[in-house]
Amino acid sequence: MIKLDIISDPICPWCYIGKARLNQALEAAPDQPFEIEWRPFQLNPDMPADGMDRREYLEHKFGKERAVSFYMQIAEAAEASGLSVAFDKIKRTPNTLDAHRMIRWARPEGCQTPLVNSLFRRYFADGEDISKHDVLIDAAHEVGMDTDLAKRLLATDNDLDEIREEDKSFRAMGVQGVPCFVIAGKYVVNGAQDAQLWTQVIADIQQKEAEDA
Repeated sequence: MIKLDIISDPICPWCYIGKARLNQALEAAPDQPFEIEWRPFQLNPDMPADGMDRREYLEHKFGKERAVSFYMQIAEAAEASGLSVAFDKIKRTPNTLDAHRMIRWARPEGCQTPLVNSLFRRYFADGEDISKHDVLIDAAHEVGMDTDLAKRLLATDNDLDEIREEDKSFRAMGVQGVPCFVIAGKYVVNGAQDAQLWTQVIADIQQKEAEDA
């Protein structure tokens, strides 16, 4: 298997869309070659711990008119990728540090991708605040994580510094936006690329593996 690191944030709509497009290619590929690991990046590293009003956040970041146009474009891209989005349900833009911690803890339990799927759905389709510990615990329970352990860890500062440092290291490497896909530690695919591109990437990898064999 070839390592595919996906640098993302669970409140990034293009990460949600990019994952769906990658999934389309993976589902169509026999013997897909990737071992996926989700890596942390905060779109808003300075976000207050309790988040902020979503409308205020969007208008501050984009301006009112640009925000409306931007999110119409995202809604259209999401729908074309078979995703459900309900921006009207999202009342707050959360701080995602604890969500990233939960994603980190899901890896040794073998349910990192299912947890990421759950967080994307909860935020974009259900409008849940994924900074809330009860929401994170419910998501952990949904995918079969040890929720008692997750509760104990969330009550501590475990891995907070590690998440922040990993985020900083990606920025130092030149990552300015997400999603960012790193293949085998050396090839980079930026952005929510179409399924066709991923189909070609997978075919190229499989061909090279066959030649090497």
